[in-house]
Amino acid sequence: MIKDVEDASPDLSKVRLLAPGNLRGSVEFKDARRRARTYLESHSWVSAIRGEYLGYRLDGVIYIFLFNFMPAKPDVPYWVWVIVGDVPSAYIDCDYGKTPYLALDGYIGAMEEWVEAAREGKPVDNIIPVNVPATPEYAEMLGGRLRFLNDNVLPLLRK
Repeated sequence: MIKDVEDASPDLSKVRLLAPGNLRGSVEFKDARRRARTYLESHSWVSAIRGEYLGYRLDGVIYIFLFNFMPAKPDVPYWVWVIVGDVPSAYIDCDYGKTPYLALDGYIGAMEEWVEAAREGKPVDNIIPVNVPATPEYAEMLGGRLRFLNDNVLPLLRK
């Protein structure tokens, strides 16, 4: 986690506030929102979620959520991006990206490191966690999804 929590504020003009407890939307969106909350709450450094925002969604493919939360430990930022969908769930500190575009770009870069290591049979212990075995087969599947995101979704967020 980052050290300077004051510097980790996102650009709120690039996201949409989601009403608390309101799970309107498609079945896929509601499921993604629940998965993002559950994923974030599974970390010991999260005490309570204070606010939820949507940065981007492509139903069934990818969802970029921004969460404001009460940290359970010192030196933990109050904001974090959570990416879920047809890709491994992960969080991206706002210190590394203040917009959905930068969060997704950072996510793709981190996951590409995992893909490269898994393809080459190298250890993945110090790389972003992915909840599947680090095999060439899984690397190819994730690599294809990352290419799609890089080629088709990232350019939409650049605007």
